[in-house]
Amino acid sequence: MRLLLIAALPVVAGCGSVPQATLDPVAWPEDSAAVQVALLNRVSWGANRSSFGEIAALGSARWLDRQLAPAPASLPAEAQAAIDGMTISRRPLSEIAGELERQRRETDRQAYQQELGRLGREAQARTLLRAIYAPNQLQEHMTWFWMNHFNVYQFKGPLRALIGDYEERAIRPHALGRFRDLLDATARHPAMLIYLDNARNSAGRINENYARELMELHTLGVDGGYSQRDVQELARVLTGFGVDPQSASFHFYPRRHDPGTKALLGTTIRNGGAGELDQALDLLARHPATARFICRKLAVFFVADEPPPALVERMTQTFGATDGDIAQVLRTLFVSPEFRASLGAKFKDPMHYTISALRLVLDSRPLPDAQPVIGALARMGQPLFARPTPDGYPLTRTDWASAGQLTARFEIARGIAYRVPDRLWQGSLASLSEPTRQALEQAVSPREWNLLLLSSPEFMQR
Repeated sequence: MRLLLIAALPVVAGCGSVPQATLDPVAWPEDSAAVQVALLNRVSWGANRSSFGEIAALGSARWLDRQLAPAPASLPAEAQAAIDGMTISRRPLSEIAGELERQRRETDRQAYQQELGRLGREAQARTLLRAIYAPNQLQEHMTWFWMNHFNVYQFKGPLRALIGDYEERAIRPHALGRFRDLLDATARHPAMLIYLDNARNSAGRINENYARELMELHTLGVDGGYSQRDVQELARVLTGFGVDPQSASFHFYPRRHDPGTKALLGTTIRNGGAGELDQALDLLARHPATARFICRKLAVFFVADEPPPALVERMTQTFGATDGDIAQVLRTLFVSPEFRASLGAKFKDPMHYTISALRLVLDSRPLPDAQPVIGALARMGQPLFARPTPDGYPLTRTDWASAGQLTARFEIARGIAYRVPDRLWQGSLASLSEPTRQALEQAVSPREWNLLLLSSPEFMQR
């Protein structure tokens, strides 16, 4: 009944790489404990005692400065050891791919699929461990954001063997760097080339899949002012860019490339062979529509489902002035009054809900097993690296606030809360409503108190 009481309460509607330029110090006018907790819940994967101790000692401004320009940092010893022991951490992709290719040819299909599954689960577990424990929380947050933005579906072909490398080498090093570098790294990674079929794109057999999504989802946006002719011309530019099957590495095949002159977004691209890719990516990364599209999506992620246009415009100006420096754009966002006013009012998607609960429950204690967490995310409709379509998971409240979704969250909350014998840190939430406080006061045990806290409307927000 107490769980039902909490469930009936209204849910408030939610509205590694150091940046290449020196960031000005963050200005932060108010720095109460409540604001610090709210800031942790928005910028990191969730507040816990350890992270609150850090931000309380540094102050919000200095904490944000460190998050925007992170120094190398290790995870707790057990989590780091688990990551270091993974095949995807110990062996290069070329070696893994070569062994898999031999296995595919010499053994049965089932064994090959089992090995792909094991490598995919390693990548999922590594992502979860970093999200839960990494000190550089903004970098982890942005790595997930960009993995979602440049989405690939791990269950297509051999991608389960590639997904860990895709995150590690294409996304993570550029998560707080320059957008142009990030775009280039994803365009040249075999996971993207296979997922969106560019590995099969050749002169005389044009495949437009990657060209279309590169413009619509990765850069300009659906309203970015390009035409179907631009898609066709970009697809011609992208001919010949594929994957070496022996090493699973990016490779340019000159004989498959269309050498003719192309007209892309009003710019002529002449026969430049492999260099045509750089010309096209320069055009896309520095196009004004790309700046607006990326900045609005960042504002949706960090501020509100319908972000204030004035904030998006200021972010867009920073994007253009800094040649797409992601950390500088985020700094513009974080120092804005719109960002501060929005704290606590963004609805958590399943990943945010689950990781914030685990950060609160575990703090620095080791995660016993990542597989139940992987399963929980799947039950809530957001399995890691498993969005089949290239658009990535949605970032707004309406996609995650259904009755079925909340029921699944209460089941996950029960599974987490009842494993903790003591009360969780109530300070993890900036504020609690009176109905929630009354419900918590009626709890007959610490475990029930924990369940009610994790099921509360306030915990559904960040």
